[in-house]
Formats: sequence, C-alpha cells, structure tokens
Amino acid sequence: MDKILIKNGRVIDPLNGIDGKRDVLISHGVIESVSEELECDEATVIDAEGLTVTPGLIDLHVHFREPGFEYKETIKTGAKAAVAGGFTSVVCMPNTRPAIDSPETLDKVHKLAEDADCRVYALASATMAMEGKELTDFATLHKKGALGFTDDGGTVQNGRLVYEGLLAAKQLGVPVVEHCEDMNFMNDRSINQGEVSAQLGCTGVPGIAEDLIVLRDLYLAERTGGHIHIQHLSTKESVRLIREAKKRGVNVTCEVTPHHFSLTESAVLKEGSNAKMSPPLRTQEDLDEIIIGIKDGTIDAIATDHAPHTEEEKAKGIVEGPNGIIGLETALGLALTELHEKHGIGLKRIFEMLCVNPAAIMNLKGGSLTPGQPADVTITDINREWVVQKDKFFSKARNMPYEGMQLKGKTVTTIVGGRIVYKET
Repeated sequence: MDKILIKNGRVIDPLNGIDGKRDVLISHGVIESVSEELECDEATVIDAEGLTVTPGLIDLHVHFREPGFEYKETIKTGAKAAVAGGFTSVVCMPNTRPAIDSPETLDKVHKLAEDADCRVYALASATMAMEGKELTDFATLHKKGALGFTDDGGTVQNGRLVYEGLLAAKQLGVPVVEHCEDMNFMNDRSINQGEVSAQLGCTGVPGIAEDLIVLRDLYLAERTGGHIHIQHLSTKESVRLIREAKKRGVNVTCEVTPHHFSLTESAVLKEGSNAKMSPPLRTQEDLDEIIIGIKDGTIDAIATDHAPHTEEEKAKGIVEGPNGIIGLETALGLALTELHEKHGIGLKRIFEMLCVNPAAIMNLKGGSLTPGQPADVTITDINREWVVQKDKFFSKARNMPYEGMQLKGKTVTTIVGGRIVYKET
C-alpha cells in the first residue's frame, strides 16, 4: 500500500500547532502532506469524518517478557495489544531472562521485533544481570540500539552507580531511566501503606520509599548534568520535587501511568491483586497532585507500564502475587475519560504526553505529522463509549482492574510506516 489519503478528520498535531480539519497524505511509508482538501487518485482513501487523527502514540514503558517469560506475553502479542490501543511504538524494559545486559540479548530482542505490528525499541539494563553491582557497557549497548539504561523492575540502590551511569549516559546523549523505590522501605512489597493496607493486614509500602530515591536521583542529575527520566510517579511529594527541580534547570523528565491518574488504593478492596503494582496505587491526595502535575507541565509523558502476568500468578494474592497490570488497550480510553472528560485537560496536552514528549525523551523519530516523518498515525473516535472486556484483549494477559468500566474514546485505525496494522471491526 504505497499511498494512503486520510480525509475529513480533525487533525491534532501538537508539535506543529495543528488542531482542525485537515487531510493527511501518506506516501511510501512517510508523511507527504497535511493540508486542507488534498486529492490523490492513486491513494487508498480512509474517510475520517467525525474522527480524530494524531501522530501514532508512543509508549515509553512496556514489559513484553521476551526472552524468558513468553508464557506471560511475547513481543508479537504485546505488539498486537499496542496497535489495538493506538500505540505505534513501544519501549521494552530489560527485566527479561536473561536481562538485556549484553549486545547478544539486545540483538535477539531486535530480531524478534522485526515482524511485530508496531515499532519495538528497548532499554538495556543499567547493571549486569540487573543486580545493582556493576554497570553494563553503555557505549556498546547504545551502539547496538539501546535507547537508554534502566534496572526497571527494581531500583539501582547504589547511588555511586547512578552517578557514574548518568555521566556515561550523558556522553551518549541518552537518559538513565529510574524506577524509584528505596528497598529499605519496601516491607512486604504489597500495596500502599495506609488505611487500606491496615484494613487488609499488610505492612504496605510508604510513599517515602519513592520520594527518597527521586530526591537522590534529582540531586545526582543536577550534579552531573545527565538526563534522568523518572518512571511511573505515584506520590504527591515526587511530583513536587520534580516541579522544583525543573525550575532549577535539572535535566529531568518523568512519566505517569493511567492507573496512577485514575485509581486510588481503595481499588484494591474490590480488585485485589489485579490492582497491585509497583509503585502501588496511592491516596486521593497523591492522585490530585498528579493531575496538577499534568496540567502544569511537570509531568512529561503518559506511559502504561504494561506488565502481563498469568491469572494463576495473580491468584496468589496481595502479598505473594506479582506486581503489575496490563495497560496498552485501555490507556487511551482512560486518558480521554479521566483527563479530558473528568478534569478538562485539553486534547493537545494529552496527545503531547502520548506522542511528542515520548519521542523527544527517547530521541525517536515520530511523535508528529511533519512531512518526511515516518507515517505512524492513530485514528481515534474520541466520542466512542465502550465497556472494558478483558476477554476481547489482544494481550495474552488479563491482569487489570478495569473490567466492566465504561470509557469514552477508542482507537479505530492504527497505521505504522504507512501500513494499516489495526482496524476496528
């Protein structure tokens, strides 16, 4: 399919300041033109009347579990879930088996991704085997295609390694990406320490576990000038710390997940371990500050932290069950429902966090409909009301706390490199 002409849609392209009725012409895998009343006789025409056309969504944070945990998810099934949710690019975390700490494992991931429906990138682990003892070879892994470095799934507890990692990553122009939790405060690694944990008899994880590592990493980024990217903010204090750091000129970016802007710890009472993740769902006060951080620009990106597990694993309960929920197929609907409909956040801002900023953070092409950019496009019906039904998901996994929830806003068509990879039936 060499040419596609998307007609009559509302085009929202935050990077180029476009929000209005436009046509989009795709030619040989790239954006050729965005303008009013385009015509092209040889193009396949998509009528987007009543629909919203945006750059393809980019997810900075997924766990596709391959290699090593294919029973949970594979790159192929994860990519199918991604495009069904409107995501044209994803960034995989390195907590696979083996961890992505060598050029050989990184090459394997890239090879597996060749036939995936979306663009699949990867971060390499910051330390060997993600054990937090010795830095990986940043330069070699970057040369092989690693977008940055992280021990996500855990935290680099040794501050000196983070310091040295920031210096090394700075030389390469890539971020150190941090999951921020001080293991000394993790207790039973269950849910937020508070009213709900007390009610359920769990020790719980206090917000200070996150705040301390955020504070440390902001200081190290300030000292080194390196780029620190903070993952899945969950506490009000972390948002405030990052806001103040940005005012000082610290090279920091950050992300928030849909579950942390849509749910509080009380969801655990109804959903059990399907509402368990790390960091955990927090209080209404924390959620309120996250919304403020989205509105004022403190928070840069929305990322899913898509983390598949089996039903048998989750059945082990709040303490023994693994952390994580899936999110690729609900993220856009949650953003439009919770942020746009409920909190009045503009569509331009939402798609900035889903397209423009993720591309900038990871130095990726895409994120806009600029002519010459890859033809990665998401077409959304922002008014479509639908009910979350996990048995209709493309992901292998079903672990999430949104079953039966009504959302507004759904992906209709996803285009990657000028190829239609998802079309709602």
